[in-house]
Amino acid sequence: MHELSIAQSLLAIIEDEMTKHGKETLLTVKVRHGRLSAIVPEALETAFEVLTIDSRLAGAKLEMEETPVVLRCRACGREFTPEGDSAFAPCPGCGEELGHTVLSGRELYIEYLELE
Repeated sequence: MHELSIAQSLLAIIEDEMTKHGKETLLTVKVRHGRLSAIVPEALETAFEVLTIDSRLAGAKLEMEETPVVLRCRACGREFTPEGDSAFAPCPGCGEELGHTVLSGRELYIEYLELE
């Protein structure tokens, strides 16, 4: 369950931003994660909730949005989103099966914070 360490890192970033901007209350944090980032959203939400109990971040809302996988075929350059849960798929344009470049789907970042 690496979500606990990810939640700890997110909270450290949030605390730094709150200090930097002189804010005392976190209302909402939105996290964008790629489908290939191996994040289990429910586990991250639970870790976030547990780590913020009895802190100034208690009650803050964690919003999460998944970014789909987008690949670029190494043979023909076509960009496509594989069907299903696998990132390994043949190019729908030329049928090439290997060596695609991952354009999106691995990201994990804070998209925004709502602070007071």
